[in-house]
Amino acid sequence: MAVSITAALLVIGDEILSGRTKDKNIGYIAEYLTGIGVDLREVRVVPDVEEEIVAAVNALRSRYTYVFTTGGIGPTHDDITADAMAKAFGVGIDHDPRAVAVLRERYQPHELNESRLRMARIPDGADLIENTISKAPGFKIGNVFVMAGVPAIMQAMLDKIAPTLKTGARMLAETVEAEGLAEGNYAEGLAEVASAHEGVSIGSYPTFSTSGFRNQIVVRGKDPAAVARAVSAVQDLLGRLKRDGVPL
Repeated sequence: MAVSITAALLVIGDEILSGRTKDKNIGYIAEYLTGIGVDLREVRVVPDVEEEIVAAVNALRSRYTYVFTTGGIGPTHDDITADAMAKAFGVGIDHDPRAVAVLRERYQPHELNESRLRMARIPDGADLIENTISKAPGFKIGNVFVMAGVPAIMQAMLDKIAPTLKTGARMLAETVEAEGLAEGNYAEGLAEVASAHEGVSIGSYPTFSTSGFRNQIVVRGKDPAAVARAVSAVQDLLGRLKRDGVPL
């Protein structure tokens, strides 16, 4: 049986919870990890409050293979993620000579003030994550990867992280169009199909447009044969309902 490699994402920032900033990272990270064979199992959003970050990190890192965080590693007073990580792991934190050297590549000596040097504060024992865009690094401590919240920078960091990750079998997804049938028509039969096919997950996803409802049934799994059997069963169910003239 294939080993499952799991992950959680911790989004850090008051601005996300207030709605001022619209998160653009969750969907990207979920799709990225799925594509390389890492199962994203949980996403949490916490404010810029040290005890909230520490509690979430410690809960997630003991439960999943990897934890990814976004946000809170900038130069301002409310960027407290690095300090919270040090506290969560029970280690010290200080200006890391490696990170300081990286920042010196970007800033002139007179520009590298105390605020910018905050971005070089790294927990003891952590490895740096290269930032090819703005230089200020992220870091890895234990099984936790600490990344920037700015989408372009986060994406660049994730590209650097990905080759270092253990991965499992990739998730397969097949979509079946439930054309002409409402969810209520096939819900009971779909539950029976799902119960009869272990190792796959089956979901029904309606969307609405000016032309009306469109219902899609998605079968997900890591075993191609199991996915194919479930897809066939779903297609048989829908075909049977249509032949029976189930009302819309």
